[in-house]
Amino acid sequence: MNKHILKKCIGVAMIILIAYFASESYFNISSKAVVSQVYKYGSKGDQVKQIQTKLKKWGYYNNGVDGIYGYNTYLSVKSFQTSNGFKADGVAGSQTLAAIGINTSTANSSGTTSSNNVTNNKDVDLIARLINGEARGEPYEGQVAVGAVILNRTTDARFPSTIAGVIYQPGAFTAIVDGQINAKIEADSIRAARDAINGWDPSGGAVFYFNPATSTNKWIWSRPLIKIIGKHRFCS
Repeated sequence: MNKHILKKCIGVAMIILIAYFASESYFNISSKAVVSQVYKYGSKGDQVKQIQTKLKKWGYYNNGVDGIYGYNTYLSVKSFQTSNGFKADGVAGSQTLAAIGINTSTANSSGTTSSNNVTNNKDVDLIARLINGEARGEPYEGQVAVGAVILNRTTDARFPSTIAGVIYQPGAFTAIVDGQINAKIEADSIRAARDAINGWDPSGGAVFYFNPATSTNKWIWSRPLIKIIGKHRFCS
């Protein structure tokens, strides 16, 4: 083998080694990113405290907030998942965390979250499905207004700060309880979700709405009326 061929072989071998180690490094980084969004029995830290705090607020967790994902936390997560139509495995993955009201994509090192991430495709889809389940058949303005109520709640201290958290807050929306959130989605619902996210708020800043013909909640009638669109009364 002459020197030219030997150099060429060494060069190819070096490229292969560099590619291998680069892929290993990428895989390890990616794996850590995925793992960082999954919390289960034995996990510890500030994010676990946040999970416990959220579940405690909604009545799923009755023990101390200690940042340890023990058996009681595991059972509480399972109970939350069962109530909200998720696979009840007791593991807090990204979907469960989002429903609890923890946005892992915007969580910082202190475990707090940002409510500004409201324009990605998942948000559009989730708002659209809620609109579809709650207001299909309503005037288009009323459908956008339902989407606006969801967004208005994310900036109101009385509600979770994420879209998923607002929508999956226990008892907040009939469509979650009766499964209508999973109904076949209509094009208007998607368009209405986009219009709401883009800033159209026909509700006038409402954080509540209800249908007086079907509502059995006496308290909701005490909320100050902002406007009526179709069959829904939008309130502050």
